Amino acid sequence: MNETTKLKTVLTIAGSDSSGGAGIQADLKTMLACGVYGMSAITALTAQNTTGVTAVARTAPDFLAAQLDSVFTDIFPDAVKTGMVFDSELIAVITAKLKAYHAKNIVVDPVMVATSGARLLNEDAISALKEQLLPLATVITPNLMEAEVLAGMEIKSHKDMILAAQKLYETYGCNVLCKGGHCLQDADDLLYTADGPLWLKGEHIDNPNTHGTGCTLSSAIASNLAKAQGLTTAIKNAKAYITGALQANLNLGHGAGPLHHGWNLDKK
Repeated sequence: MNETTKLKTVLTIAGSDSSGGAGIQADLKTMLACGVYGMSAITALTAQNTTGVTAVARTAPDFLAAQLDSVFTDIFPDAVKTGMVFDSELIAVITAKLKAYHAKNIVVDPVMVATSGARLLNEDAISALKEQLLPLATVITPNLMEAEVLAGMEIKSHKDMILAAQKLYETYGCNVLCKGGHCLQDADDLLYTADGPLWLKGEHIDNPNTHGTGCTLSSAIASNLAKAQGLTTAIKNAKAYITGALQANLNLGHGAGPLHHGWNLDKK
């Protein structure tokens, strides 16, 4: 990398995964692979591996606020991605800081429950997520289970996906990427914007190594938005990135890209 290259910067606000396959570890590796400089504000520590989450330790709200202040006042991010936000107090801190610093290109991955079934968002925090954080988002990236909770409806078909995404778009004013891989046995995602629904076709890949795929996708989208790609292009390129990793039979989050040396940050 040319030493004079100015890297775009992306902040992940999420939980830590001790196994390195999801959470901020997956986010930072993805950002590195996408050619941007990743930073983090940690909402919680988890004892976690590819089989599940065994313990969670929440970050104190004032300490999360201090992390966010440290980042925004020194290396202003070109994009922000949120993942595990855990509870309403932390959501309030995140929302306040994103507003105070006029953050842009915000990708909200509404993480609620781990694949193992462990709850990563308190029940009473769902309303805070919807009312405070979603309206700030450039795009949200729920899987079908998360979209069902947010939209308050069952999703059993592609038609249901459109109805749910439309409801979320109209209610919270944010673009919606509804991911179809979990329940409908395909990798077709639905992007709902002011232009209406757009299906983004994907190839269903038989690969059991899917730990951290949601984190990886949302981080790739944020990285692409930071590089001034349009929303649809950013999402298509992010989907291509994760599809390539799955096709290569990679364990996502483990060695996601080449290590770059000699960061030269464009501080704003």
